[in-house]
Amino acid sequence: MNLFRIISYYLVLFVLFFVGNQESEDRFLALNSNTDTYQKISNIAVLNIEPNSNIRVEHYFEFMDSIVKKYDSITPYKLSEHLIVRYNPWILDTLQNTDYYKLKARNSFVYDQRKMIVIPKGARIRIPDLNEATTLQNSFKKLKIDINIPEFKLRIYQDTLKLFEFDIRVGRHEKKYLEMSGRIEDLRTRTGSGIIVNEIKSPRYINPVNNEEYFVTKRDDGLVTKLPQIPFLETEINGRRYGQLIHPTTNPITLGKAYSNGCIGTREADAWVIYYYAPLKTKINIRYDLDVVDEQGNQRHLNDIYGYRSLDSKK
Repeated sequence: MNLFRIISYYLVLFVLFFVGNQESEDRFLALNSNTDTYQKISNIAVLNIEPNSNIRVEHYFEFMDSIVKKYDSITPYKLSEHLIVRYNPWILDTLQNTDYYKLKARNSFVYDQRKMIVIPKGARIRIPDLNEATTLQNSFKKLKIDINIPEFKLRIYQDTLKLFEFDIRVGRHEKKYLEMSGRIEDLRTRTGSGIIVNEIKSPRYINPVNNEEYFVTKRDDGLVTKLPQIPFLETEINGRRYGQLIHPTTNPITLGKAYSNGCIGTREADAWVIYYYAPLKTKINIRYDLDVVDEQGNQRHLNDIYGYRSLDSKK
C-alpha cells in the first residue's frame, strides 16, 4: 500500500512537471515566430489597460510610451502609440477637446492646457489584436497629406478617399532676417513632395526673428495663457529639411492668411488629428494651384498670394 502511494505521488509530480513545461513551451512559441501560437496570444493582447491615476497632458506622451514599452514584447506586431490611439478613438476626441477655443465656446477658460486630464483614472485602453493591428498598419501606408497654399487648405487622404480637410495659414510673402538662422530668409511656404520625417512631442516655442523662447501667448480674445503641449510635425520637401513644420497656432484668426514664417499653421484640435493620421514617413505634397474645383463642381480662381502667375507671364 505504501509503495502504491509513493508510485502514485511521483506519477502526479511527473504529470504536473510535463504540463508545466508544455505551457512554458507554448508561451515561448507565442513570443516567437509561430503564427498559430501568435493567434493564441491575440486574446491576451486585447487588454483593457486601466491607469491607476489621472493622466494629464504634460505626462500623456510619457504614459503612452510606457504602454508601448510594456506590451510591445508580447504583441505579434510592432506596437505603437499611433496604433493604440487609432484603436481607441475616444483618446483623440479627448485630446481635440483640450483646444482653447473649443473650451471657450463652452464658457470654460483654461490657463494651462498641460494640466488638463486626458485619460482619467480607471479608463479602459484597449490594445488591438493581430488582425486589427494589421488593418490599421495597412491603412497607415495609404495615408497622404495634400496642401494647396493659395487655397489655405490641408487635406488628408487614404488612397483617393478624403478623410479630413482643415483650414491653415502659410508663410508670408516677404523676405526677412531671422536670428535663428542668421540670414535673410524667404518666408514663403515652399512647394514640392516629400514625407513627414520627425515628430516633436514636447515642442519649445521660439521666435525665429529674435531666437528667444517664449512660454505664454495672447489669444484672439485678448486673454493670456500658457502655451499648449501639442506635437509638431517636421517635413522633408524635395529631399531637404527647410524647417517647414506643421503645427498649431494659438491664434486661429490668422488661418486663411499668409501670416507665418514659412510653417503651416492649424487649429489646436486639428493638429492632434493630423499628428495621429500622419505617422512618420507619411507622404506630403505641397502645391500652388490657383485654379481649383470646389465640392459643388464649380471652378474657382484663387488669389495669387505669392505673385507666381505674374512672374510666369513676364517670362
